[in-house]
Parts: sequence; structure tokens; C-alpha cells
Amino acid sequence: MKITKVRSFVAGDIRNFLFVVVETDAGILGIGEGGISGREVATAGFVHELSHSLIGQDPMRSEHLWQTMFRGGFFPAKGVGAAALSAIDIALWDIKAKALGVPLYQLLGGLVRDRVVCYPHIAGDTETLASKARQKVAEGWRFVRFDLPSEGELFEPTVAVRRGIEDVQAVREAVGPDTEIIIDVHTRLDPSDAITLCRGLERFRMFFVEDPVRCEDADALARVRRATSVPLAMGEQHATKWEFRPLIEGKLIDFARMDLCIIGGFTEALKVAGWCETHYIRCAPHNPIGPVSTAACLQLDLATSNFAVQELPFPPGTFLKELFPVQVPFEAGHLLAPTLPGLGIELDETALDRYPPLPHRESRLYRADGTFANW
Repeated sequence: MKITKVRSFVAGDIRNFLFVVVETDAGILGIGEGGISGREVATAGFVHELSHSLIGQDPMRSEHLWQTMFRGGFFPAKGVGAAALSAIDIALWDIKAKALGVPLYQLLGGLVRDRVVCYPHIAGDTETLASKARQKVAEGWRFVRFDLPSEGELFEPTVAVRRGIEDVQAVREAVGPDTEIIIDVHTRLDPSDAITLCRGLERFRMFFVEDPVRCEDADALARVRRATSVPLAMGEQHATKWEFRPLIEGKLIDFARMDLCIIGGFTEALKVAGWCETHYIRCAPHNPIGPVSTAACLQLDLATSNFAVQELPFPPGTFLKELFPVQVPFEAGHLLAPTLPGLGIELDETALDRYPPLPHRESRLYRADGTFANW
């Protein structure tokens, strides 16, 4: 079996999505997804550049092809390049499992759990968050997650920290002691403000605080780590195991937020997950995008012993339904093990014209003096 074509397309629904299709001379197609939102066209261009090294190759050689794509140019495939590589790698693993006629998790070691617990996103003011949290628990979810608050495009750290603590208190009172709570800072705080937030949250038994500081400097995260007992999660912006190294080796995180559609697909995610296990770090994969990402995360979660919880803001079947008429099974806050070969989803490209790309839009946050704040 040989690769005959690699192509990508952008589809718009609740947001834009970048998908990759890898074709083979055996008639087996693999599907992948790139994870850097807002940079779909750039990712598609990188997919095209990588395709030159893949035509005529055996798709079963996923490790060899990963190394070829990452190291094939003088500059390593990072950033948008890593997203392109990830999409192709996921598609290659999809092909491999389809060729063998098994769900992809069978190639990752087989099931270690029967279902995958997930967390939804909720949003709103303090009262609304409490109400939505109660509703999610009633629907069967065991977790709730929400952002550190802003006022539209205005983000003032001191105000956000105070209101964030108030939000968590209200949600904890609403759902009781057994529901897990996650708050996402989105890397918007400096270390001193992040420490104030985390210390203020310690009494509420957080499951974790996500991305308390920016990702570029592991020392900043280390400062927060030393100052609080709150579990910390980070890694969604990291590509490849090398970027995860200081977080893992420094024991700076309790949960690895790797994104299969950025980190390098299954080939790299498996290495990071195993590395995390040796340091007692659990995996909570990042997944804010499409049905392919959800299916890929599910396959990894089902076969990973140190898995913790799966992000799932968009349950299967709630969007891109005609483009992906078959999506992975979901029930009461849990993804279930699919039985179809490969990723367990099906693509209908004849429906693509119903999902034209959305106009480009940049998200922005500002402080009161007009200073740009990290989105």
C-alpha cells in the first residue's frame, strides 16, 4: 500500500476547522485534523509542503514518516508545521487501523477503560455559571469548566482574579463537594497574579487550574508551582516532546494538556503520555475543535492508563453533522468506545459545500489603558 495523495480543506460551522485526507492506492482514506485555530489556511499550506515527502511512501511506517516530516527540512516542523504534521499523522494511524480492520485503540495497547469521562464548557456571570453547573450535573456530567472572567474585550487581572474566586465559590456551593471544577486562566496572568488566584482557590478543592501563566518560560510556571498546592495543568500550546520536557522533568504540572492536533499526532502523544506516567502526571487532552480531534482523543484516552479527563465543549453530533454523518458515541458526560475500524468516524465530502469557511476574525483582549492582553 502506498500514499497517492495528501490534501486538506477548511470547513466552517461554529468555527473554522482544518481537515486532512490521506489517500492510498488500496482505496483506504485516512482523516486528520490540525489544531491551531485561526491559522487554518497557513496550516493547509504546510500540509501541501509536507505532502511532497509522502507520495509513494508506505502509510504503515508512521514513525518513519513522522521523523521525515519533522526533520525533513532544515527547520523543524513547529507551530503551524506541527499542526500540519499532526493532522497527517492522525490520518496515517487511521489508515493503519482501517487496513487491519480494528478500532485504532487496539493498536495503542487496547482498552484500559470502557468509557471516557469528559468535561464541558460553561460560561456566564456568577449566577449563570452556578445555574449551568447544576444543569450539567443533572445531565450526567461529573465535571464543569469555565474561564477566568473578562468584561467583553476588557481584561483587568486584579478584577479577574477576584471575580474568578467568586465564580468558583458559587459553582462549588451549587454542585456540592463531589463534582470536579476546572478554571482556565488561558495564560492571561503574570506569576504574582496567578499565585494570588491559586491560593484563593485552594479551599475549594479544584481538580486543576489550567494555564495559569504564559507558556514560553517554564520558570514562571515553577514560581507558581512552589507557591500553591492547587493542581496545575498546562501544555495545549506545546508542540513535540521537547517542549514538554521542562514541564515533565521539573514536575511543574499535575496534568498534561497535550493537543493531539498540535503535538505531533498519535506518534508523539504516545511518547509524551508514557513519559508523563513515569513522573505521575496524568493526561487531560486539549480538544476545542472538530469531530476528528474528538475521535483521536477518545482513541488515545481509551488506551492510556494515566488518563484523567477529556475536554469536550462540543459533544459528537452537535455540529458538522452532514460532513461527518458518523461520529463517535457519547452518553451522559462520557465518550464511549467505538467499534468501527480506524478513528470510528466517517467523512462525506459531498457535504463540504454546505460548510464554507467563515471570515477570518482575530480575538482580542485589552486592559483599561489599551494594552494588549493575551487571548
